[in-house]
Amino acid sequence: MDYRPGVEERKSTSNREEFESEIEENYNAGEHDSGPPWIILSEPTGSTAEVLLYGAQVVSWKNERREELLFRSNKALSKPPKSIRGGIPICSPQFSNFGSLEQHGFARNRLCSVDSSPLPLPTANNQSTVDLILKSTEEDLKTWPHSEVRVEGLETLDYLDNLLQKGRYTEQADAITFDGEIDRMYLSTPTKISIIDHEKKRTYVLRKGGMPDAVVWNPWDKKAKALPDLGNEDYTTMLCVDSAAIETAIILKPFEDWMGRQELSTVSSSYCSGQLDPRKVLHGFS
Repeated sequence: MDYRPGVEERKSTSNREEFESEIEENYNAGEHDSGPPWIILSEPTGSTAEVLLYGAQVVSWKNERREELLFRSNKALSKPPKSIRGGIPICSPQFSNFGSLEQHGFARNRLCSVDSSPLPLPTANNQSTVDLILKSTEEDLKTWPHSEVRVEGLETLDYLDNLLQKGRYTEQADAITFDGEIDRMYLSTPTKISIIDHEKKRTYVLRKGGMPDAVVWNPWDKKAKALPDLGNEDYTTMLCVDSAAIETAIILKPFEDWMGRQELSTVSSSYCSGQLDPRKVLHGFS
């Protein structure tokens, strides 16, 4: 995403979300019968990503074997103004209730458009991208102040615990595992985090830039039942790990830019003494 505050003739704020995969530039656009318009990025080998123009939310990412790699609730609501439960949503310009705006900010509840003249970015021959623009409304402008899974890479870091009145604690475990509800905001996190799925022998690698913090969330059974757009058992197959900028607000002066970036990829997990070895992911060992 790329943000620019409104100044002089530029009186709108733009969001840009980029999905990268090993392909030539290729995308198709369309509309769901019962939902917002969407963009599909595809590659010759069959990998695809589906991005909704509403909120610039990535709701599907399939590999060349057509396996879905992103969680999406089987009870997800697909009609605005409700955002879809799952995928990769945008929480901006604030996360949760850390600010005076609506929960997670307004960006996820706005319709974006495809940028026909995107700003140049370093590109490769094997990359497919789509640039989406979110134009601020007058109302928006008023808000701007001119079991089987473990998470590696967050050990020893401080975090704010939403379940304990946002108290500040230090992570003591070597890795984050899950046996109950978790709702934490880890601070000053590394640029690479791994989510290791033992059951499927697969590791998700999250790389990020411009966003120093990270959110880890799973509602567990009781809260899952209380969420109308989440299935009662969905919590057993989902985990939210998001890059974020929470503790320190990003403040832009006129003509200043800020860019936040998140990349998600998968690799096959290997075994080490009977356990999956996250070091090969975190440090790039082959």
